[in-house]
Amino acid sequence: MRILIVNPNTTEAVTSLMLDAGRVSASPGVEVSAVTAPRGLPYITSRAEAQIGGAIALEMLAEAQGGCDAAILAAFGDPGLLGARELFEFPVIGISEAAMLTACMLGGRFLIVTFANLMCGWFRDCVAMHRLEDRCAGVVALDRGFGSLEDVRETNWEALMTLANAAVADRDADVAILAGAPLAGLAQRARGFIHVPVIDPIVAAVRQAETLVALGTNKASRGSFQRPAPKASSGLSAKLAAYLEHAR
Repeated sequence: MRILIVNPNTTEAVTSLMLDAGRVSASPGVEVSAVTAPRGLPYITSRAEAQIGGAIALEMLAEAQGGCDAAILAAFGDPGLLGARELFEFPVIGISEAAMLTACMLGGRFLIVTFANLMCGWFRDCVAMHRLEDRCAGVVALDRGFGSLEDVRETNWEALMTLANAAVADRDADVAILAGAPLAGLAQRARGFIHVPVIDPIVAAVRQAETLVALGTNKASRGSFQRPAPKASSGLSAKLAAYLEHAR
């Protein structure tokens, strides 16, 4: 089984973090690889940036045709996810949806914890997109800026853990999700600090991808997620344009 992690931002270090977390969590015999956006933004923190990243992700997924059994859209907020599911034959898993659905299996309400408050609105939109508002205890974030990857993972670590525990108690949450690609792989460490189960979105997505491939489901040929009718385009990547025209 081949699972591809698609990072729609341009930061290779973040891709490496997610790839490491994905490979550690994968079942024996599952090959996990990753690709980084060839252009765009170094990290995604807003709705506008998510739209850009989602469009680039569709081009990256078109490039992956035939090279994977499932793909993971690896940006919390799931930019481009519904469009990807509409277009492509293989399963596409969003790390946000995978984390939230997994959290729902562990408790009544989940809390989303992230490292920068400028992302909270976009993340709340993502919860609504997946129709999980009633299961979400809220989105909380540190009220501070961030610079390097090290800032996110280490400098702010204690503050992030304190925030998570306080919000879990205040909002009566049953499960916590560490949201944001730079936090990939930290859930295992956080389990020694946060007082409820902690979900790593990449790990949840890898395991959900394995399940969907094992189920052997087919692509919809009717309904709102069937492949769109052929259409010519201009200015898109060659492989995405060919796919939209049904030339592939």
